[in-house]
Amino acid sequence: MSFSVLKNSVDVSQGGLLDQPGTTGRRAGAFGPLVPTEQPSAVTPIFPANSRNQRVRAYTLLLTSDILCIFLGFAVGSLVRFGNLDELTWLRISFAVVPLFIASAMHNRAYSLDALQCPGVGALRASAALVSAFAVLFVVSYFLKAEQDVSRLTVGTGVIATLITVAFVRRWLGERIQRSFAGELTSTVIITDEKFLDPVPGARVVDAQQLGIRPEPRNHVMIQRLVKLLDGADRVVIFCSKEVCANWAAMLKGANVQGEIVADHVSSIGAVGIGRLGDRTTLVVSSRPLSAQQQVLKRVFDLAVAVPALIFLAPLLLLVALAIKLDSPGPVLFRQQRVGFGNRLFNVYKFRSMAACDSDALGTTSTARDDQRVTKIGRFIRSTSIDELPQLLNVLNGTMSLVGPRPHAIGSFAGSRLFWDVDDRYAHRHMLKPGITGLAQIRGLRGTAHHEDDLSLRLQSDLEYLADWSIGRDLSIIFKTFRVLAHPNAY
Repeated sequence: MSFSVLKNSVDVSQGGLLDQPGTTGRRAGAFGPLVPTEQPSAVTPIFPANSRNQRVRAYTLLLTSDILCIFLGFAVGSLVRFGNLDELTWLRISFAVVPLFIASAMHNRAYSLDALQCPGVGALRASAALVSAFAVLFVVSYFLKAEQDVSRLTVGTGVIATLITVAFVRRWLGERIQRSFAGELTSTVIITDEKFLDPVPGARVVDAQQLGIRPEPRNHVMIQRLVKLLDGADRVVIFCSKEVCANWAAMLKGANVQGEIVADHVSSIGAVGIGRLGDRTTLVVSSRPLSAQQQVLKRVFDLAVAVPALIFLAPLLLLVALAIKLDSPGPVLFRQQRVGFGNRLFNVYKFRSMAACDSDALGTTSTARDDQRVTKIGRFIRSTSIDELPQLLNVLNGTMSLVGPRPHAIGSFAGSRLFWDVDDRYAHRHMLKPGITGLAQIRGLRGTAHHEDDLSLRLQSDLEYLADWSIGRDLSIIFKTFRVLAHPNAY
């Protein structure tokens, strides 16, 4: 194992743990005697173009075309009835139908991977969403007695024209999107470790040993190499010997990718499903907790809240920044490398609450209740959680979410053990973006982890949130966060 707790600092520009001048190795006692730290090798992503982003663009194109078809359909209804578009009833009906259609289409997965893989399925689901939207609109209009003077011919023709147009355009556009992907809607990486595998159509085969990637789940350098390799991949299949399959399974936990193992003896790796690779059976050992639609929905929700919050809080942020600058020399913001989404390292932003010379880049020394490193202003902003507000910038740049598991520093200890060593499920919490607040925080599970049980309780809350995510739950957690901004453990 070579996961290093460095004594001096971390080079954040490289995305890994690098030795700095004067650094002798890892901390004695954490993993045994001091040994030289290992630098990440030059591993490049095997898929330079992220297929997930390409699919999101395809979903956006389909959604845009569906909306345009709705407006076109009711415009046709107006032309049939009046011979022109001067009567704007068709426009009002279109604007009323669109949000109802989007809600129904999201619910019945009209914008999903299987809808892309089979354009006919996508067209059928979009048509079903239209029928649901029309039904809701008609029921609401009836009870509210709205638009009594609307032409039935306009509405009837518009409904029929919209259904036909959406079904036809969806099928036509879906087939062209499918061809543009050349049949590869998902990206599959096959990693071989001490075993040879013949080429598999549609998949990229790489040799783990040639890339310097070893199955060492406690080695953060190895995790970062694997994460970088899999950037842009949807599925990874490990072809390995039975002696190391459990280690490879642990490496995939929290990587936010569907991970599978091809092995004969698999009882110890915690499989969650069965998959296929050619004529071989694989065991699924990890998966994404959120679908592409849910990820987009969560991201839109984050931006819809974070942008107004930053504008509203701008005077407070400027005032706090000025107070920090006047209170002690040093930068206003404190940056620290933490473990985030898919086990990737990122820089978290906080208002600096300690003397600049005492800042702990790795977080190896937890803050005590009467910590002498904390400044006067720092003590106030920590006790009121104001120091966390700059993380709204992390939400904007996409490295964090409003709600999710709190990100931990790479050198964090629970009692005398590193967080990674306390519980084998620890990496699972990184299958979602870290949050400014979370389920553990509203339950009062925050502050220094003095004992291993402190971490285990937080981890249990994180996994509970991950298993049952919804926008409604995020809203509930945000509102409940206001009750715990000032907390006895916030020091």
